[in-house]
Amino acid sequence: MIKLFRSKLYVALLLMIVVLFFGILGYRYIEDYSWMDALYMTIITVTTVGFSEVRPMDIQGKMFTVVLIVTSVFIFGFAISVITEYLLNRNSPQILKLKKVKNRIDKLSNHVVVCGFGRNGMQAVERLKAYKKPFVVIERDKELLEKYDDEILFMEGDANEDEVLLAAGIERAKYLIVTLPDDAANLFVVLSARQLNANLFIISRASQVTSQHKLQLAGANKVIMPDKIGGDHMASLVVMPDLITFMDKLSVEGEHTTNLEEVAIEDFSNQVDCNSLRDLDLRKKTGCTIIGYIAPDGEYIINPEADLQLQPKSKVIVLGRPEQIKKLNEMFHIDLS
Repeated sequence: MIKLFRSKLYVALLLMIVVLFFGILGYRYIEDYSWMDALYMTIITVTTVGFSEVRPMDIQGKMFTVVLIVTSVFIFGFAISVITEYLLNRNSPQILKLKKVKNRIDKLSNHVVVCGFGRNGMQAVERLKAYKKPFVVIERDKELLEKYDDEILFMEGDANEDEVLLAAGIERAKYLIVTLPDDAANLFVVLSARQLNANLFIISRASQVTSQHKLQLAGANKVIMPDKIGGDHMASLVVMPDLITFMDKLSVEGEHTTNLEEVAIEDFSNQVDCNSLRDLDLRKKTGCTIIGYIAPDGEYIINPEADLQLQPKSKVIVLGRPEQIKKLNEMFHIDLS
């Protein structure tokens, strides 16, 4: 909208300049006025102020003046309306709101871009909010925008358009979550985003099994099928209900629930001398328990032994209550954002 007003403003200003040059050249060569007199006659004619002429004009000069007056009335009327509209809309609440959103997004880096605010998008946003991860949601449904606008940072538009992705800061983002209901749309977004940011970690939703491989070829790092996960979860509640219920409790919601975090070994080794998990002694220091180890090559080790030798660029999976995780973060100055 701002660009539209600006383009109309430029056209109006250009037309005004053309009229002025037209008038000056006309009086200069038709009536043989000096440049100064030609400028004077043009100004008093287009502004219709009614001052006297420099000198009496012949029939050609009078006809030119009539044409100039009629032309300038329409052009200056259009210009004044455009300028007025631009000035009024520039300070309207909607425009100011868009500017505020743009300024907030421009300040973000290493954030998460979420495409789509349906059921899966909402769930992803709730978890990101709980973990205090900075994010931007791209959504084109104005009803959703108006309903959640006070709580969530939205970028209105179609995620399939590169301009919208760029406006959401895709070039500075660290993660992209694509939750559109159509696999073809998800594929297009993944492909576009990968071209705009080669280092982006992309997580995409898929509805069809046949879409998984295509999304990965397009550049998705992880492809999630919510329907499959939901079905597995419901069946697991029949087979091992208590275990699944416990896993559901591994959340950041609530004061007495447990929590899972992954922490880079460098966060520990920079502050303490640790060659093995036993050297960390997190259970005694913070109450947290290490339940997993991720090797630099991506290998996952569940419930690792205490004597496991730590390697650079590896990570540990830590289990603990929120207050224990908080104590861990404060003790080792860990920034999980």
